[in-house]
Amino acid sequence: MSFSQISRRLRRVCTAVALATWAAVAIAQSAPLDLDDRVDPSLQHGLEDVVGSLGLTQEVESGRLSLALLDLSEHGAPRLAMLNGNAMVYAASLPKIAILLGAFVEAERGRIALDDAHLDEITRMIRYSSNEAATRVLDWVGRDRLLAILQSPSIALYDPRRNGGLWVGKSYSREDAYERDPLHHLSHGATAFQVARFYWLLDSDRLVGAPFAALMKQALSRPGIHHKFVKGLEGRPGLTIYRKSGTWQDFHADSALVETSGHKFVMVGLAHHKDGGEWLVRLAAPMHDLIVSPTTIAAAR
Repeated sequence: MSFSQISRRLRRVCTAVALATWAAVAIAQSAPLDLDDRVDPSLQHGLEDVVGSLGLTQEVESGRLSLALLDLSEHGAPRLAMLNGNAMVYAASLPKIAILLGAFVEAERGRIALDDAHLDEITRMIRYSSNEAATRVLDWVGRDRLLAILQSPSIALYDPRRNGGLWVGKSYSREDAYERDPLHHLSHGATAFQVARFYWLLDSDRLVGAPFAALMKQALSRPGIHHKFVKGLEGRPGLTIYRKSGTWQDFHADSALVETSGHKFVMVGLAHHKDGGEWLVRLAAPMHDLIVSPTTIAAAR
């Protein structure tokens, strides 16, 4: 379904469902939105083994590589594994997912129109990582407003108690940073844990109501840049990938919500090394295989 079709449908139903959606979101947000206690020993051990088998243990121990793997296959029972998951690092274009969130929070409140022009810019920002589109969408949301959304208690995607998280304190233009994050002084920052949490909250309609969440996932779908996790997963059949990556100099980041064969999982990688992009290519398939068994992969072929 095209953005235009979804947008028209959304406009037809918004008035009827607004109050119900708001109530449902409020109920969902009244429960703890917390993945901190969901670390699964078996999945954690598997992730450590993957890193070791690829010769990347030293990169993790030195802080040059952060990873999160979140299994959402069983509804209501997420399983989490992390390495340096709460390390806050420069994440280049990956925090454009925060601008995506801000645009749909404001759209849900009637402050941004979801017409074709706006949706096209949002799509270019995410799918093709357009810096020009990202700066325009950021300006629609408002810079201070976005930071308030990220730090709001209902979602806390930037949370000092978790060593930070998603942060956008600079437009994606040549201008200087307008507000660096208070803990680490980064302009575009992320932790692997909070990025994984973003996708979990999105998938469970806890960021915005279901019609708006569907549009956010549409923007994240059909990745337009073929590298890192997308390249590494090309040998795995039957995948639907919702993804945002980032690259600047020797900073490499990628994140994806993957759906396949009855399984659903989130993978996040943040690397600070000239070879970091290649690390993420190599990590993608074995991280996938920790969730989806070889038997399932063979059947899908």
